[in-house]
Amino acid sequence: MFRAISNLAALRLGRPAMQNEVIDELLAGRLDRRAFLRHGSRVGLSMAVMAAAMKTVGFEPIGEARAEGGQPGGTMRIALIAPSGKIDPVTVSDQYGLLVLQQVGDFLVLDGPDLVLKPMLATEWTPNDDGTVWTFKLRENVKFHDGKTMTADDVVASINRLADPANGSNALSAFKGVLSKDGAKKVDDLTVEFHLDAPNGNFPYYLSSDNYNAIILPADYSGDFEMHMVGTGPFKLDKYTPKVGASFVKNPNYWDGAPLLDRVELSFYNDQQPQVLALLGGQVDVIQQVTVQGSQSLFNNPAVEIIRLPSNAHREIHMKCQSGPFKDKRVRQAMALTLDRPRLIQGLFRGMAELGNDSPFAPIFPSTDKTVEQRAKDIDKAKQLMADAGTTGFDVTFTTMQIQELPALASLIKNAAAEIGINVTLKIEDSGAYYGSAVPGKSDWLDSEFGMTDYGHRGIPNVFLTAPLKSDGTWNAANFQNSDYDKLVTDYVAAIELKAQQEIAGKIQRLLLEETPIIYPYFYDYLTAASPKVKNMQPTAMGQLFLQKATVG
Repeated sequence: MFRAISNLAALRLGRPAMQNEVIDELLAGRLDRRAFLRHGSRVGLSMAVMAAAMKTVGFEPIGEARAEGGQPGGTMRIALIAPSGKIDPVTVSDQYGLLVLQQVGDFLVLDGPDLVLKPMLATEWTPNDDGTVWTFKLRENVKFHDGKTMTADDVVASINRLADPANGSNALSAFKGVLSKDGAKKVDDLTVEFHLDAPNGNFPYYLSSDNYNAIILPADYSGDFEMHMVGTGPFKLDKYTPKVGASFVKNPNYWDGAPLLDRVELSFYNDQQPQVLALLGGQVDVIQQVTVQGSQSLFNNPAVEIIRLPSNAHREIHMKCQSGPFKDKRVRQAMALTLDRPRLIQGLFRGMAELGNDSPFAPIFPSTDKTVEQRAKDIDKAKQLMADAGTTGFDVTFTTMQIQELPALASLIKNAAAEIGINVTLKIEDSGAYYGSAVPGKSDWLDSEFGMTDYGHRGIPNVFLTAPLKSDGTWNAANFQNSDYDKLVTDYVAAIELKAQQEIAGKIQRLLLEETPIIYPYFYDYLTAASPKVKNMQPTAMGQLFLQKATVG
């Protein structure tokens, strides 16, 4: 043990306090192997340093996944739902547009399925002692598709473009209160500093593949992305046709080596069933995401491989808190008590999901306080709460999208609400009509009194805590206004140590159970379906498909 302590002491020399705190937590036995890798990568410890640290305490070394065999060349054909709007890196707001972006663009950091951050266009990152300034070192000799070399100027322009409210950026849901316009600053051609609005212990996740919009574009990007799609990614645009599909060819000058595939073709569909038929009929090789509802024929089928990833992807059922029939929190609590969550998980997902407890803290997050009591169906209590609120029921419209299992869940919510006298009329739209302009007054999503939205997976809960729930949140469809909550979230975001994050998380979880602005019924596993001939494809629960090492056939 003395030798282990001495070795770790040597590793600590010259490192920022935030990095040393993670090493100290490992030595104290408060982090297991997985948690150490996750938190070490978050604060910028390199894989070499983490491997050395784990060796001193007897953990297994870091191993590289072995690539399966596959024949180079050929075309991979992928089916996905049609993106809801224009493919613009600044404004894209769904995982379908994200998949298009991700074929041609790269992020500074990659967040893998294990929530461990890995270098991509950035090779390393370090915080100052309080987490208010983060310094990123960039990879050398990275080329854009037009032949220009990527430098700090491109990174600064890309991220400041997303942080500028004038651009209508979808990434403001993440950056608001974290990184303001001009917060990214060039130090030299291969170094960028990010000066944050407040301390943030998880900032690298904001620049990772977790952030739909944070691919790096040329500094002089003019907004014509659909025409040219110039990025640094493994594939280059061949053709894009809105509502139909896109095709790409390999980038022979990719910084991580030329892809093995010659081409990638994306075909857009309006719903799940035609995608299933296309996969079974051999017209496509991969479906980006499948749900149990509408895809039953794929399960237990030897001609299909289902790739299952644990995730924190979920549905948020919002209820307006400042006006209307849900203004009284007792009514919101009553609605939450009508749902039989285990039955929903079994019926909608064949058990491939985790219970939600009406906060964004999914079981997969290390900071989630798992001692908080789970909310369960209780109709008698729900009726009493309705009576205490002075109502025996009311009529209300429930607005949501025609994607995945949302229509089925909406029908189940309608039936559950009827048990306590709430008469629900369903309004189910295509995703474009539902999201609208994604700003209050121009969005059925944000304007609906009672509605449900699809939220994709993230490596940390910060966006879920801020955008839909803080008083000034950009996606606050519930119009939730609570100063105690806002303060707790600020404290959580600034917290460095896992123990402190868990303590604050428990307070947030209990406050949201009491207020219930949003119902979180479950966190579902992310499922991708593929032909067995597809090898070395790396899906993520964000909806990305990393294909630079993939083969087909």
